[in-house]
Amino acid sequence: MGYNGHVTRELILAIDNGTQSLRAMVFDPRGNLLARSKVDIEPYVSERPGWAEQDPMLYWRALVEACRGLWAQGVDRQALAGVALTTMRATMVCVDTDGEPVRPAIVWLDQRRTEGVPPVGGAWGLAFRTLGLAETVATFQANAEAVWLARHQPEVWRRTHKLLLLSGFLTHRLCGRFVDSVGCQVGYLPFDFRRHRWAGRRDWKWQAAGVDRDRLPELVPPGGLLGEITRGAAGATGIPAGLPLVAAAADKACEVLGSGCLEPHIGCLSFGTTATINTVHRRYLEPVRHLPPYPAAVPGRFALEVQIFRGYWMVSWFKQEFGHRERRIAEQRGIEPEELFDELVTAVPPGAMGLVLQPYWSPGVRVPGPEAKGAVIGFGDVHTRAHLYRAILEGLAYALRDGAERCQRRSGVRLAEVRVAGGGSRSDAALQLTADIFGLPASRPHVADASGLGAAIDAAVGLGLHPDFATAVGEMTRVRDTFDPDPATSRTYERLYREVYLGMYRRLRPLYERIRDITGYPPKAG
Repeated sequence: MGYNGHVTRELILAIDNGTQSLRAMVFDPRGNLLARSKVDIEPYVSERPGWAEQDPMLYWRALVEACRGLWAQGVDRQALAGVALTTMRATMVCVDTDGEPVRPAIVWLDQRRTEGVPPVGGAWGLAFRTLGLAETVATFQANAEAVWLARHQPEVWRRTHKLLLLSGFLTHRLCGRFVDSVGCQVGYLPFDFRRHRWAGRRDWKWQAAGVDRDRLPELVPPGGLLGEITRGAAGATGIPAGLPLVAAAADKACEVLGSGCLEPHIGCLSFGTTATINTVHRRYLEPVRHLPPYPAAVPGRFALEVQIFRGYWMVSWFKQEFGHRERRIAEQRGIEPEELFDELVTAVPPGAMGLVLQPYWSPGVRVPGPEAKGAVIGFGDVHTRAHLYRAILEGLAYALRDGAERCQRRSGVRLAEVRVAGGGSRSDAALQLTADIFGLPASRPHVADASGLGAAIDAAVGLGLHPDFATAVGEMTRVRDTFDPDPATSRTYERLYREVYLGMYRRLRPLYERIRDITGYPPKAG
């Protein structure tokens, strides 16, 4: 039975707020995308170097516009069974008692830091020093938004009734409650990743994050009820008042679920601004020691994730800096530029004639390390921009394979196949190259909006349209295209990966540390 007991109410409205756009989509219980409305978003404004902020109401206005775009397409609102929301991660919004923003949102791309924060003391501090984690914890403190707000904008912090992620902010706008999904809790917050709840009162994260429990929302597991669409939200968006709002998860977690990656032998690669490798597990496993798994879009499950910060940003950077010809020709022909960029990839042999790239343009906390930088080795006078473009794609695939192997060592489960989602998955050349480097079949989900589909799966289970997640994934996900590895090409990549790529970071790390000492970049925490 659907919403209000009407069997005809079986469609799901999925709202996906990403970095550059907000999409409202309607799915049926078979996972078919019936309608889609997209509103572009300016990713951020930067008042100072390194800052990334945005008006939180811009996201709400985009949500309103996208929903109304669906109704303009003739979508029958009375056929909706419920709503699910997924958003980009780690974007913080400070609100007052009415849920109104008191300052711009701090977007996940923000790089501000709070220097000189007293380190976590007591037994925790001693443990961190003993385990060699003092800098990691200091980085957490320096990056925590609440710590920065308390020091630099104390009046704003005093007015902050709740510190919400973007998912929590939009949830409040829709249902009027300060509540959020467990699956959205990725950020500098005192969250217990093992138990999927706020941390215990003696946990070090409370001191490090600089926030108290009263300023945080109630948490609901994926598939649980967050609330119902209020009359005010209905008036603005056109979504029927009283419609259930079902908890989904953050966009990466939903993307994994929407790609059909419910079991740990299926890896999900995300070719997005941050490139990731994810596998879903039933037990708590750390992909790297002391780096917790994130909550999956399925209650009680864990997503082992290794990130390559600024991953497919490098592809966008290349296209912006060196792809003027392809973009101009594509516009003249009325085709997607990706078709011409694929020609660049196939114009040079696998291995880019010895050009090997390490894609650490933005340093990580634990993987690879806070001192890391990017590198390209093997330049020769034969190399062109086509070789560089292929080397970028290969370097990202090498890094993701390295992350996958870390997860495999921790879990004991070997990958049998990979699914590829995100903007970069539109490239046939990138999919084939990925299959060759992993030595595994690489497939695209049947819809490009895998994160929206993942949110719809959460809603479908929560609303009883499917009895469980295994059934929902079986009914609602499938692959569109599969690329099998070429044995000869895989052998070439295997040698480059094992004999060259895996040794690059270890050999270059002393130079990275020396560069850091000389230039002060990346800055040290603590």
